[in-house]
Amino acid sequence: MSSLSRELVFLILQFLDEEKFKETVHKLEQESGFYFNMKYFEDEVISGNWDEVERYLGGFTKVDDNRYSMKIFFEIRKQKYLEALDKHDRSKAVEILVKDLKVFASFNEELFKEITQLLTLENFRENEQLSKYGDTKSARAIMLVELKKLIEANPLFRDKLQFPNLKNSRLRTLINQSLNWQHQLCKNPRPNPDIKTLFVDHSCGQPNGARAPSPANNPLLGSMPKPGGFPPLGAHGPFQPAPTAVPPLAGWMSNPPAVTHPAVSGGAIGFGTPTNPAALLKHPRTPTTANPGMDYPSGDSDHVSKRTRPVGMSEEVNLPVNMLPVTYPQSHNYQQDDFHKTVARTLSQGSAPMSMDFHPLQQTLLLVGTNVGDIGLWDVGTKERLVLRNFKVWELGKCSMALQASLVKDPTVSVNRIVWSPDGTLFGVAYSRHIVQIYSYHGGDDIRQLLEIDAHVGGVNDIAFAHPNKQLCIITCGDDKTIKVWEATTGAKQFTFEGHEAPVYSVCPHYKENIQFIFSTALDGKIKAWLYDNLGSRVDYDAPGRWCTTMAYSADGSRLFSCGTSKEGESHLVEWNESEGAVKRTYQGFRKRSMGVVQFDTTRNRFLAAGDEFLIKIWDMDNTGLLTTIDADGGLPASPRIRFNKEGNLLAVSTLDNGIKILANADGLRLLRTLENRSFDASRSASETVTKPLINPLTAAAAAAAAAGATSSGTAAPPTINAMNGDSRSLVDVKPRIADESLDKSKVWKLMEITESAQCRSIKLADNNNMRPSKVATASVSPQLWQPPSGIFMTNDTADSNPEEAVHCFALSKNDSYVMSASGGKISLFNMMTFKTMTTFMPPPPAATFLAFHPQDNNIIAIGMDDSTIQIYNVRIDEVKSKLRGHSKRITGLAFSNVLNVLVSSGADAQICVWNTDGWEKQKNRFLQIPSGRTSNILDTRVQFHQDQMHFLVVHETQIAIYETTKLEPVKQWPVRENSAPVTHATFSCDSQLIYASFMDATVGIFNASSLRLQCRILPASYLPPSISSSVHPVVVAAHPSEASQFALGLTDGGVYVLEPLESERKWGNPPPAENGSTSSLSAPPPNGASSSDQPER
Repeated sequence: MSSLSRELVFLILQFLDEEKFKETVHKLEQESGFYFNMKYFEDEVISGNWDEVERYLGGFTKVDDNRYSMKIFFEIRKQKYLEALDKHDRSKAVEILVKDLKVFASFNEELFKEITQLLTLENFRENEQLSKYGDTKSARAIMLVELKKLIEANPLFRDKLQFPNLKNSRLRTLINQSLNWQHQLCKNPRPNPDIKTLFVDHSCGQPNGARAPSPANNPLLGSMPKPGGFPPLGAHGPFQPAPTAVPPLAGWMSNPPAVTHPAVSGGAIGFGTPTNPAALLKHPRTPTTANPGMDYPSGDSDHVSKRTRPVGMSEEVNLPVNMLPVTYPQSHNYQQDDFHKTVARTLSQGSAPMSMDFHPLQQTLLLVGTNVGDIGLWDVGTKERLVLRNFKVWELGKCSMALQASLVKDPTVSVNRIVWSPDGTLFGVAYSRHIVQIYSYHGGDDIRQLLEIDAHVGGVNDIAFAHPNKQLCIITCGDDKTIKVWEATTGAKQFTFEGHEAPVYSVCPHYKENIQFIFSTALDGKIKAWLYDNLGSRVDYDAPGRWCTTMAYSADGSRLFSCGTSKEGESHLVEWNESEGAVKRTYQGFRKRSMGVVQFDTTRNRFLAAGDEFLIKIWDMDNTGLLTTIDADGGLPASPRIRFNKEGNLLAVSTLDNGIKILANADGLRLLRTLENRSFDASRSASETVTKPLINPLTAAAAAAAAAGATSSGTAAPPTINAMNGDSRSLVDVKPRIADESLDKSKVWKLMEITESAQCRSIKLADNNNMRPSKVATASVSPQLWQPPSGIFMTNDTADSNPEEAVHCFALSKNDSYVMSASGGKISLFNMMTFKTMTTFMPPPPAATFLAFHPQDNNIIAIGMDDSTIQIYNVRIDEVKSKLRGHSKRITGLAFSNVLNVLVSSGADAQICVWNTDGWEKQKNRFLQIPSGRTSNILDTRVQFHQDQMHFLVVHETQIAIYETTKLEPVKQWPVRENSAPVTHATFSCDSQLIYASFMDATVGIFNASSLRLQCRILPASYLPPSISSSVHPVVVAAHPSEASQFALGLTDGGVYVLEPLESERKWGNPPPAENGSTSSLSAPPPNGASSSDQPER
């Protein structure tokens, strides 16, 4: 069905509802499958009309469509069954068990048996898991909460939960406009024409020589809406009359052309039914920049029929497969592991932190701005401060006379806000005096001055980054009552927004589809909203508290919150209903009088946190009651500053003693332990205490080693270092013999060699199902070979080709919901839960040789072919969007960067190409440097992006290298020595700190990724049995997705081995020390054969 036909259905739905054809409305919703009316569904569930509930659901999904659908139907049928048991209607219960619930037995036989056994109980509440089951009404309400979450998460309901934003009587309006146009075309139009039918075009009868007025107010069609701007966003929910008098908070967005907003999950749903029945459906939902909503099969696709070919793939969350009853009567189960109760790090900043921000990609990098103008950069994993800069005006002569006079009168300056850009390559600092400073970040401790802007008269109270018109901009606000927008690379001013009558306290840029906007708050409590134009504010509201207020969206951009403190100390944390410009929810738990301005933050679309009463207070976003408090072992100020990292597993909190505490939940502790495993021993080189550590040395020069100046007599010339405040000092003034100590201690490092099985843990994966599911798979406990109850296998089409000669490739979608695979024949798409083949496509020739999913849209895949082309294929519409030509031999590797928006490809021609993913043009290409005299046999070249998405690993049989993407130049290279075993495969560890490489002689080399030097060598005897053929060797290496020290090897004989270091070691050796500050390519000893040397070879 075409897009316009689909929109016509929505207009008909609106018309039917306005005319009170209630049954017909819901029948059309169900039959078209375009709009799922959650309010109607809720009413039917609460009423227990189970047949209608399933019939209505059947218009959108079937039981076996996906795991979400399966659980939706299971919960409904389970509730029917329990209600029959509660009424002691055993015959009805048996009928439901056999007719409705037995279908789930093939997926979970144990659960079906347990449900069956309930028939033997006098009261099913004797079952422990059902002991808290209340009455029927409360049970249905609790189940409804679960169903709504499942429906919102189900990709088949994507774009179907929100009714389009329409004016009242839109279909009537269009008909009126059509009739008006027909009347204008009449040769002899009559005044007040009598229109009696819509079945034929209108034309006036007898001429009277006068042009008639518009028939817009014809009684047949009702009153035509008066001309004016579009209604506020969301003002017209499904079939509801437009609210009057109070325009909504987001109403200013109605001025540009209306756009359709795809629905994405807005977080967990609470128990209470919204006051406005359409509240859930009217809620604006917006995908994030880093992870926009995926595209799924829908009714407007001519190629994909509804539900018959669900090949669109979602970025699904991993719901538990367990289908046991939900817990009664609580709506959420919280584990202590969810909360940041553990003080994992304590950092001493030296002055009071005023603002903090974690790096968007490197989860342990923390920026800090203080009350004396200092800025600090910490690696909280290693507890090391990488950067400390005191406040200094870079070019005082270029600043305004007002600023110069202000600094002469009072030189004290505070940081009001410090924030990273979305990609982490820049950060901005807003100061209490006039200026903002923008730095560029190049990894490790390398920050460089980029821009200094004399932005406002008085203090700059807030700073943020945004992408209006796809251009990175800086947004500032200040005491001069203005908001300004600056181009981020040149500092050129783009806009000045005036309209506030008090100093502007904060800004919150956001977007909804292609509409970019900014919320601002001022010290008089006013909230305003601005588009990137010069037409003034679109909104004027009062914030609760009417003083210092900040605003923030949830991580997925779907929910808007604000936190404010009044002059009297009353604090208000609220969620806004953007559709209606009203407070949707007010969170309880603040003291009557706060002792400072309360700061808040959001995390994981789930929790809100605020600093108050010397504590951190935590709320669930869906419940107004205080969830828990955290005292961080004491020592917090009355209103501590707080900041979550982007993953939500670490929380930075300011302390009374001018420090910062890093609080961690269970996931955060695991992250920090991983970093600890990579750190040096206590006796590591003392030069690292002088040289600032490198967190991401791929983009920074190696640090200078203190031993570089050693003379022949063993003494060292004192090297010069740049102090963190910019001055230069001699090391002699600091520690006279530090160079000698560095030289001595560097000898402590030793390459770790594993030569026998007792020195590491390894296990061969069995081909039978012999593990209890309750155990966690490790190198000591064999992973479970999993298959669905149906017993089917995922089997590729082979197109009658020789399997030994075919190129086998596969790719996993996000969260492992689907797998795309090929073995010389057609490409197959499998459902990972059921192993069912969802579709096959692209029969050879040419045959696929490599597959990669687009990082932002699972429906777009890059397919490398054996004819040297790369095809960009849209699975949903079964169409090749683009064919890329640049290689001369088959494609052997593909990798996307979701930061740079590029695709990197490699081929059997030893060539690397970089393609822009916007227009799919080739940006750069480069051939690998094959060492002279080496003949290449394998020819495969593989590529993989580093965690920073700026650099990528290149693997060839003759070398391992790390390339910088934009310049396409190697940063580090490790060539294989002549007559040494070739590289067969290599991959980054999950944290990109190590590289696991396999070789043709079955040796495994583990490299430090920052220096590309070998730090551990594993010989075949340590993991292969003695009886195995000497020709067997690894051909592929896979890193564990969350355990940085665990990896797996795939062998030529079909065996798979999992390897881990000993529990006592916890890591694969120590990183080698820096080598004399050299930035040239580094090499390490060849991995084949053991070496007795303690020092790494060059």
